[in-house]
Amino acid sequence: MSTAYIVVSIVAASIYAYAAYVDFTRAEWILDNMTRYGVPHSWLFLLGVLKAAGAVGLLAGIAVPLIGAAAAIGLVAYFVGAIVTVVRARWYSHLHYPVLFLLPAVGSLVLLLAST
Repeated sequence: MSTAYIVVSIVAASIYAYAAYVDFTRAEWILDNMTRYGVPHSWLFLLGVLKAAGAVGLLAGIAVPLIGAAAAIGLVAYFVGAIVTVVRARWYSHLHYPVLFLLPAVGSLVLLLAST
């Protein structure tokens, strides 16, 4: 297991844990964005759970690489879906947000695969 993988996974897990927290607390700016993207506010809890599960999975992946790979793949799929959602809403000025959230999951997955 490489040090880079461990560091990236911990940083990524922190990012996704914070994103889940924001969903759980239903921050006003998140509610505004969800409205503009056409995502029902009732989905926020589930979206937060998915992000939190991804964060926990990345941390567990340090000990059990298969769990880390599954978490990273799930997060990649999640944020590809977020990119599609932003594009469907035609709010291109916000496209960089889901892309920036996608990158740590990709980095974690790539480093995990490179270290095995």
